[in-house]
Amino acid sequence: MSEFKYACPVCGQHIKCDSSQSGTVMECPTCLQKITAPPAPVGDQKFIFSGKKVGDRPTVLLPSGAAAPRAPLRTGFPLAALALVAGLLVAVGAGILIFRGKLFPAGKVPPGSALQSTNNVTADYGVVAPHANDMNWLLNLATANFPDTEAAGRIHGQDFLAVHAVLQSGTLILREDAKGPVQFGLVINLSGVAAEVLAGKTINIATNAPLAARVTLHWVAAGQPEKESYETAYALRLEFGILANDHMAGRLYFCAPDDGKSYVAGNFVAEVRKPKPAPPKAP
Repeated sequence: MSEFKYACPVCGQHIKCDSSQSGTVMECPTCLQKITAPPAPVGDQKFIFSGKKVGDRPTVLLPSGAAAPRAPLRTGFPLAALALVAGLLVAVGAGILIFRGKLFPAGKVPPGSALQSTNNVTADYGVVAPHANDMNWLLNLATANFPDTEAAGRIHGQDFLAVHAVLQSGTLILREDAKGPVQFGLVINLSGVAAEVLAGKTINIATNAPLAARVTLHWVAAGQPEKESYETAYALRLEFGILANDHMAGRLYFCAPDDGKSYVAGNFVAEVRKPKPAPPKAP
């Protein structure tokens, strides 16, 4: 038996489940909604299924490799009508594929949908991204929790999802954009501490710390890049896992003391980049 995760169809919370629990009723730890766990994923799935709210049409679980039972055709049912319906369905499906970009632009899944994209590439995988919530803006580390989701939150009033994470020269960068200067994300300056030293460590910084790591928030307003840095008065809990294959998993909770109630919380896997070699000295 193996574990997998699925998403609450009501609030988007990720829930850990064992394959033996597929089809059973579980309770969401966030919204307390009763949910029917979906079938366990097969193979290397790149998405997370959404569970079903209890009371919705139940999921039918089939043995591995078994085909769904087909209802027998009624005697005398015109096959020509079946062919016509099948043709219409194919035409509608083709139209959706052709005009999908206009109906649902990338990253613009309808609000409230149970299939929210967690990256800037495509919304097809159906991974759930949590929405920003004032209840997660907590400057008290004693009551702050790590959500079991990808690192996400809100930066200067805008929903944020950490699609890319990089740890280089003691600086952790979580960003939604891919390349170039950071446009939307946060940068945590850990004073040049090497990744090997950070591995397996936990960092806690309370709001009353006299001087702490510099955290810089980046966002875009009216088409212009903006940023704001904090060295005190914020709350940060940062945990690092082991360093393996130039990557390091971790999780964080960051809360800024700004009017926009900025915060970022959740899991990440950072690419660990080696410092750039110093240029050779001139003879």
